[in-house]
Amino acid sequence: MLGPMPRMTARSRTEKHRTSTPLELFFDLCFVVAVAQAGGRLVHALAEGHPGTGIAGYLAVFFGIWWAWVNFSWFASAYDTDDTLYRLVTFVQITGVLIFAAGVPRAFDNGDWTLGVIGYVVMRLALTSQWLRVAHSSEGAERRVAQRYAIGIALAQLGWIGMLFVPADMAGTRTAVYVLLALCELSVPAIAERDRRTSWHPHHIGERYGLFTIIVLGETIAAATVAVQKSVDEHDALGELLPVAAGGLLIVFSGWWIYFAVPIHNYLRGSRQSFIWGYGHYVIFGSAAAIGAGIEVAVEEATGKAHVSTAAASAAVTVPSAVFLLTVWLLHARHFKRDLAEQLPLPLAAVAILACTFAGGYAVFAAGLVAAATVAAGVALSRRPAPGGPVSTSVPPTHA
Repeated sequence: MLGPMPRMTARSRTEKHRTSTPLELFFDLCFVVAVAQAGGRLVHALAEGHPGTGIAGYLAVFFGIWWAWVNFSWFASAYDTDDTLYRLVTFVQITGVLIFAAGVPRAFDNGDWTLGVIGYVVMRLALTSQWLRVAHSSEGAERRVAQRYAIGIALAQLGWIGMLFVPADMAGTRTAVYVLLALCELSVPAIAERDRRTSWHPHHIGERYGLFTIIVLGETIAAATVAVQKSVDEHDALGELLPVAAGGLLIVFSGWWIYFAVPIHNYLRGSRQSFIWGYGHYVIFGSAAAIGAGIEVAVEEATGKAHVSTAAASAAVTVPSAVFLLTVWLLHARHFKRDLAEQLPLPLAAVAILACTFAGGYAVFAAGLVAAATVAAGVALSRRPAPGGPVSTSVPPTHA
C-alpha cells in the first residue's frame, strides 16, 4: 500500500478465479443512491400524469448513471491494480456519483443540469486519469488505446460543460446537444479499441453485470416496500395493496430467475458480442429500475394518491416488465435455446404482460402470474430430452 506504485499493466483474460473485489462492490452500492433518485423522480412524474417528460428525464439521467458504471467496470476488469492510487481515484469517482445523484431532482424538475454535469465530469475525469496512467505504463498499441480513451473522454466532458451554456428555454436545442454528446460518449470505446481490444475478463464482466442487476432489482423491492408501508400507515388499504405487492414480488423474483438462468460469460468472447451485450444492458438496467417506480405508482393509484387512471398506473409496471423480459431474451437467453419451443416463452410472456395492463386493479398481480408461469415453462422445457439423446446438459436445469 505504501510502497512504490506498480505499473498499471493489463490483466490476463484467462486469469483463474477472477471475481469482483470489495472496492467494486462498494462502488456499485454507492450507485444505488443515484438509481434511487432517478426512480423517485420518475414516480413523481408518472403519478402526476406527466409520462412524456418523466420518461425522457429518466432516460437521460439513467444514461449518466449507467455509462459511468459501465466504463469503470470494463476498465477495472482490464487494469485493476488495487494499489493506493487506484483506490483513491475510485473514491473520487464515487464522490462524483454522489454529486450527480444530488443533482437529479434539479435536472428532472427544472431542467437544471449544472450539479449533475459537475458530478458526471468528476467521475469521468477521474477515469481519464486512470487511462493516462495506463498510457504511462505501456507502449505500442496498448498505449495508443489508452491515449485514445483519455482524449475521447476528456473531449466529451468539454462538450457536457458546453451544454450548460445552452439557454434553458431552448429545450429542443439542449436535447439535441445531449443526444449528440451521448452518441459521442458511446463511440469512444469503438474508436479507442479499433485495432486492439482491452483485456477485460469474460467471467469477471459477466459477474459484474449480474451483481448490478441484483442491486437494481433489490432497489426495486426496497422502493416498493416503502411505498406499501406508507400507504398502509396512511390509508389502511391492505386489501387494495396486496395484489400489487404480490404481483410485484412475482415479477422481480421471475426477473432474477430468468436473468441468471444461463452462464453468460461463455458467450462473451468477441468484441462485437461484448459491445452489443454491454450496451444493451442500458435497457435491462433501466427497465429493471423502472419496475420499482411503476410499483410505487400502482400503489399510489390504489390508495387514491396518484392523478392517473388505473390503466396508466398498471402500464407503469407492465411496460418496463415486458421490456425487461424481451431485452433479456434478445441479449442473454436466446443464445442458449435449443429450438423454437424454448425461444417462444419469453417473447410471448412480454406480450401477455402488456395485455395485463387492462386487467384493472389486478393488472400487476396478473403480470406477476404470467412472469412466474414463464419461469415454470422454461424450467419444464429445459428438462426435455435432447433430440436423439438424454436430457440436455448444455444448459442448467433452471433454464428459463
